[in-house]
Amino acid sequence: MDTVETRELRYFLAVAEELHFGRAAERLGMAQPPLSRAIQQLERRLGVSLLVRNRRGVALTGAGEVLLHEGRAALDATTAAIRRTRRAGGADSPGGTRSRLVLAVKAAAFHELLQKLLDAHAAEPGAAEIEVLPSGTCEQEEMLRDGRADVALMHAPFNSLAGFDSEELLTEGQIAILPTGHPLAAHRTLALADVSDIPDLPLARWSRHGTYPPGPGPEIHDQTQLAQLIALGRTVAVFPDSARAWLWAEHTAVPLIDAPPVVTHIAWPAHSRSLALAGLIRTATQLYARAH
Repeated sequence: MDTVETRELRYFLAVAEELHFGRAAERLGMAQPPLSRAIQQLERRLGVSLLVRNRRGVALTGAGEVLLHEGRAALDATTAAIRRTRRAGGADSPGGTRSRLVLAVKAAAFHELLQKLLDAHAAEPGAAEIEVLPSGTCEQEEMLRDGRADVALMHAPFNSLAGFDSEELLTEGQIAILPTGHPLAAHRTLALADVSDIPDLPLARWSRHGTYPPGPGPEIHDQTQLAQLIALGRTVAVFPDSARAWLWAEHTAVPLIDAPPVVTHIAWPAHSRSLALAGLIRTATQLYARAH
């Protein structure tokens, strides 16, 4: 079987995700007839039908479902290789910059702990330059897979570590962040049930993999928006205990006695052979080992 080109995978994924040749062609910036011919040629080369075409539209076959899943992973891997190669190449050229790593972190997470890691790493001889890339809830996984990030700080049970190597750094409890004037803010501790269904204070909703969970609470796009809505008495949020570092005077943090602990990991692609990355991981594990 001939090798499938990345161009063909991009064409197929556009059709498979849109389930409409016209919309897929528009998304790709091309005419519909050559797109249709490219998909037909791909099917002939693979020897399988990927799509069912009829007057009602387009549907995926079983083989098409497989290629949709595997094709996304293949394109992510190709894109990641290109991005990481370009970052590494800067240090190889004459007069080039030192090695650079992109570290994905959840926006609003543990500023103090992150600063300690960055300071400790910068003090190491020959340390790589670290670019911090803030991300939304669960976006660190995608950033590692598609090469936007080389390494990430991820939080179990919220993030999936499947497919990555990782080291455990920190375990902490969770807190409810409430408007200071709310009656529940006067409690010394709360349970998850206490904050999960407050009629006048619905839980904030963060996007996970591009979709928001159902519920009456506001859709949260960034930390500043969340902080303001809590201060205005419009929502409540649950965070790891280290989030106390960014609270406003209008916020009150109350420990949640029955919330599962949050475990922070430093995670990276399992196949990585980067010496610069190994240095950052070593610094992180040594730093948090001393802290305990």
